[in-house]
Amino acid sequence: MPDFSSSDRTAVVQTPIIPTINQWVQQHPGTISLGQGVAFYGPPKQTYAYLEHHLHERHCDLYGPVEGLPELQQALTDKLRSRNNVEVSTQQALFVTAGSNMAFSSLMLAITDPGDEIILLTPYYFNHEMAIRLANARPVLVPTLANFHPDIDAIQHAITAKTRAIVTVSPNNPTGAVYTPDELIAINQLCVQHGLYHISDEAYEDFVYDHHQHYSVAQLDASQAHTISLFSLSKAYGFAGWRVGYMLLPRALLLALKKVQDTVLISPPIVSQLAAIGAHQAPYHYIQDKLAVIDQARRHCLSRLNQSGLLATQASAEGAFYVFAQLKIQQDDLRLSQTLIRDHAVAVIPGSAFAAPAGTYLRISYGALTPATVQQGISQLITGLHNLTG
Repeated sequence: MPDFSSSDRTAVVQTPIIPTINQWVQQHPGTISLGQGVAFYGPPKQTYAYLEHHLHERHCDLYGPVEGLPELQQALTDKLRSRNNVEVSTQQALFVTAGSNMAFSSLMLAITDPGDEIILLTPYYFNHEMAIRLANARPVLVPTLANFHPDIDAIQHAITAKTRAIVTVSPNNPTGAVYTPDELIAINQLCVQHGLYHISDEAYEDFVYDHHQHYSVAQLDASQAHTISLFSLSKAYGFAGWRVGYMLLPRALLLALKKVQDTVLISPPIVSQLAAIGAHQAPYHYIQDKLAVIDQARRHCLSRLNQSGLLATQASAEGAFYVFAQLKIQQDDLRLSQTLIRDHAVAVIPGSAFAAPAGTYLRISYGALTPATVQQGISQLITGLHNLTG
């Protein structure tokens, strides 16, 4: 009989956790979501002003350049210079994608062959692990230290002849760790020594708190030939639905990326790119004002959780908008997440989706919570966990 089954490639990829959680949330109206990592606000007004002025131009109905509109590339070049201390050189190229997840997935097709290895630090961002497997490459998992910062020695020991890249995510999803410049430079130097790419995912670059600061490793003069930096508008500009991301990469990879993107997307959507140009015309205090509100939610979450008596260790959150909390109890975290939605109207993400260490972990997202909902959401979570754990 004919075999109408799906590919072996997809069979080894984990089931996407966010759609699963969202489906459960939809089945229980009124649930407060501490699950998906979205911002509580939308794009700045400059986004729509720019769109209104340019939306009816003929080129909006046509395919665009595979690597993105020149006007957007210029806006991104200016942003990298002013906010990341990165000067785009002739050895590098900017490449616009439909979100930074697409950037990473395209990269896997561009730099790996079947059986090649990509080093991920655990807990990892699950879509990275999924993209590696879809490319028939192999994720090599390296645990982080107790504070979720990189273990440089462990990374070095994980490098083999098949390694193609080391991936860092800072500020980190799911742990909220913000890697120090020394840590990122050390990893970048490992890549130089072993002839590897350093893929630096900086989607949460604007979300850092207290004394922590974001560091873009692409500002290193010696990093240009092997460093690939990924960025997103989804978080800082409230652009999740517009699907705009971009990467700064060695120019030597540009043709390979064009082959992938022309096959999959042809070109990034023109309307979304116009919106992104408009968003970058907003003053930076637009983001900083929103960050102050998110920081209030972060502080409230940490205070309530650390005083709850539920946690095995004190929770922290240096950046992004996540708390990665370890519970004292040992329970199936997926079933626990489903029960919290069904019985207590609050959604979180199970830590097993991120290859969490031994124990019961939950990723709690506070980015979508306004001051009006943060207290209720955390109260429902804590009450639910107390009820479920006795």
